Amino acid sequence: MTDIAERARTLTRQRRPFVHATVVRAQEPTSARAGDAAVILDDGSIEGFVGGQCAESSVRSAALGTLRDGQTLLLRVLPDSSADFPETPGALVVVNPCHSGGAIEIFLRPVLPAPVLGVVGSTPIGDAVATLAGFLNFEVARGESLAGTTAAVVAGLGKGEEAAIRQALDAGVGFIALVASRRRGAAVLDGLGLTDDERARVHTPAGVDIGARTPEEIALSIMAEVVRAVRVDGLALPPAAGPPPAAPPTAIDPICGMTVVIGPDAITAEDHYFCGTGCRTAFLARA
Repeated sequence: MTDIAERARTLTRQRRPFVHATVVRAQEPTSARAGDAAVILDDGSIEGFVGGQCAESSVRSAALGTLRDGQTLLLRVLPDSSADFPETPGALVVVNPCHSGGAIEIFLRPVLPAPVLGVVGSTPIGDAVATLAGFLNFEVARGESLAGTTAAVVAGLGKGEEAAIRQALDAGVGFIALVASRRRGAAVLDGLGLTDDERARVHTPAGVDIGARTPEEIALSIMAEVVRAVRVDGLALPPAAGPPPAAPPTAIDPICGMTVVIGPDAITAEDHYFCGTGCRTAFLARA
């Protein structure tokens, strides 16, 4: 557990998506025990232990699904469908014909990189935005390149605004908030000669209209608009930060019907993929 916890911290620092898997209940004769843990990376590789080969195949497939939707999942791997455990939102039953006979419940928690907010401008509003963004679990970048940021807030109040907007647009940032009055903001954008697509990515006046007056209130209105862009509109890291890894290909085990992730550790025979050696042996005996 200590090694897995340290590995999880390292992956978080590296901003690499992963799933933290923990066995919360195990019924003999399964080889897993409550408290066993693993991390599943975005390429489908598993580090740690949450059950034997057959259980790993189910865990891998379910974990990659949680990385795609960002939701936690309680996975129950059963040797048959006799146990009463309903499939409900947040819970999934997998019947594993090649399982050793026990049942395992595994909690899958996706850990995704925090969105990065670039804040340009050493002003009271810029400072308030940076403070509030940190409280909201954004990673804040100030005085740095805007490449790789999820969103940018330009709060120079007349200083360096054009250069910051141009840099953010060229970096592929999808949401740029310019702190300015409606009239001055329009004049700044007109002076930049933006395309329609570029202009649509710049929001000015920045923030949701809540009648904000103080720097802290203005920061609240700006962060409300940024959070809505992330949570509702699906704002993601720009292409400059690298596209998300493609989901690993999968195949169906011809013996048990399980979905198997195709990877370097996959068990194969005659161009078929198997969840475990038992299914491969059965296939070869049948051939």
